[in-house]
Parts: sequence; C-alpha cells; structure tokens
Amino acid sequence: MKIANIDFPDFPLFLAPMEDVTDSAFRLLCKRYGADMVCTEFISADALIRNVKRTEQKLSIFDEERPVAIQLYGREPEAMAQAAKIAEEANPTFIDLNFGCPVKKVAGKGAGSGLLKDIPKLLSITKAVINAVNKPVTVKTRLGWDEDSKVIVELAERLQDLGIAALAIHGRTRCQMYTGNADWTMIGEVKNSPRIKIPIIGNGDVTTPQRAKECFDKYGVDGVMIGRGAIGKPWVFQEIKHYLLTGEMLPSISFDDQKSIIKQQVLDSISLLDERRGIVHSRRHLAATPVFKGIPNFKETRIKMLRAESLDELFTIIDGIQSVDIQNYSEFSTHFLNRFTC
Repeated sequence: MKIANIDFPDFPLFLAPMEDVTDSAFRLLCKRYGADMVCTEFISADALIRNVKRTEQKLSIFDEERPVAIQLYGREPEAMAQAAKIAEEANPTFIDLNFGCPVKKVAGKGAGSGLLKDIPKLLSITKAVINAVNKPVTVKTRLGWDEDSKVIVELAERLQDLGIAALAIHGRTRCQMYTGNADWTMIGEVKNSPRIKIPIIGNGDVTTPQRAKECFDKYGVDGVMIGRGAIGKPWVFQEIKHYLLTGEMLPSISFDDQKSIIKQQVLDSISLLDERRGIVHSRRHLAATPVFKGIPNFKETRIKMLRAESLDELFTIIDGIQSVDIQNYSEFSTHFLNRFTC
C-alpha cells in the first residue's frame, strides 16, 4: 500500500492523533513497538499563526518517527493554508487535516467535526491547504454529524477529487462522541466504492489483534488506525502485527517488562519536557494503562501513583506493585481515555 510516494508494509498500523497523548516521546515508543505511521497531537491553525510557543513545540518531530503526519485543525481556509505552510517547514511526511474531533471546544466553534455541518467550507479548507503546500495532504474525519447526516460516502469521493492522498475514517458520528460501538460498515462501503482509489484507513474500537484482523478481512481497509487502545500500552502494535502476519498470538510481555516500558515512557517524557511536567504528562497514560487492571484493592496505590511529584517517588510506587492475572485490557474503563482523544 502507498500513500502518495510512501510505501507501507502489508496490514499497516497507524497511531491515531490524540491531544495531550501523542507527543514525540509517545510516538517514538509506538514506532519502536511496530506502528507503521504516527501523527502529532492536533495543532490549532490560529495558535500556530499567532506564534503561540506551546503550539509551535508540537511541530517538533524526529527522523526516527517517519513516516509522520502533522495534524492541523481550524475553521477558515486562509488560516489553515497559512498554518499548513508553517507546518510544512518542519518537514513532516504528510499534512493531516482534522475534521473529526468531537469535543465541544473544537466542534462547537466550527472546527474539527463541526465542519461536518458545513461541507462546502470543509472542502474549501481542504482545497486551500492542498494548493498551499507541496507535501501530500491527508484527512481524518467521522461518518457525519449525527445519525441523520452520515455523509461519509459522498464526502470521501469529493475529498478524493480535490486531491487528498489518503482518508482516515472514525466509525462514529460527532454526536456519538466515543459512546456506543464504532460502525465499520460505512467505512467498508467507502473502501469498496468503485470510485475510491485513495487508501482508506479505518479507526474505532480496535484494541485486540483479532479485531484488527477482522477489520482488514471484512471491510477491506488499507490500514487500521489505533487510538485509545494504545494509551498506556504502546506494545499493542507489536501484538497486533504479530497476529496479522502469523495468525498466532504473541506471548504476553511479562508484568515486569510492562512496568519497565511504562517507566521508560515516563523517562522519555521527562527528557522531552522536565521532571515535573514530564510526570504530569505521564499521568494520563498511567491512569489508563491496562497493566495494573485487576489488582485487588489497587485504588489507594493508583491515587498515590497519580499524585507522585518526583521520579524517585513514582518509580518506588511502580516497583512495589506486584504481578496479578491481568484482565483483558479492552474491558478497562474509557473514562480517562475519552478525556484526551480527538
């Protein structure tokens, strides 16, 4: 499979862009465990144009991440085109446009999935960005705004006609947010449309190797994008890839090795930021990780872990956690996951 001139292996796996999650430290970790492509956190076009320092920092990418996309969101064609030119200077593999974020602060202002209520403007933004940059442009979106306006089949064709290089589709409407089950039937309908020639990447509720294989086999997608299933478990890519290529489940990583990976993620975040901010940033991964799922009477330890202020304190707590039989991570509460994904 190719996106523009970039070759991907069979059954490619993509890390979904997630706000406050997919910083460069986490992207590199996911690449290490088999992600074939990663994407930055979503970046506000307006903030980028205004030279907001924290926003500019999100443009930092490393050669080891490639292929990597920088994702932008906004509501005006001119601003998005200008921001795309700035993002292009960071030399990503792709420029990705976010037409899928459902959170109120984004969609409620007419950006992200809010543009699914204004398809002409969505298309104008896409055209403006394609005309502004030399990098291939990709799009991530949803099925539609609500159950009565699932526009994805026609929208995919119109986006392709404008010249996008690939389309990622989350199998929910905006009004669903992250509730209910992702509907892959319409993703498959897009992929199997005789008019569609660009790669179609499916996204939504892929947390196990078996489900990933089903999505490739049943719906024919060119790639599978994994979001919340990777939070706190970056080795999920390794597990899925092994199953897709061999048909066998990879032996589980030992509990101590899982803890070591989590600790390495903390260290990487600290290296990227500093000790205090790195620990704070890691808390959402620690809160959502399935590594500690199923440990009896773990609530007090979890609270201590999420309140730790120093690296020594945090690692002492993690090192003291003993192994148990871990339940299936797909059963873990989505409370923390829904707070940080777009």
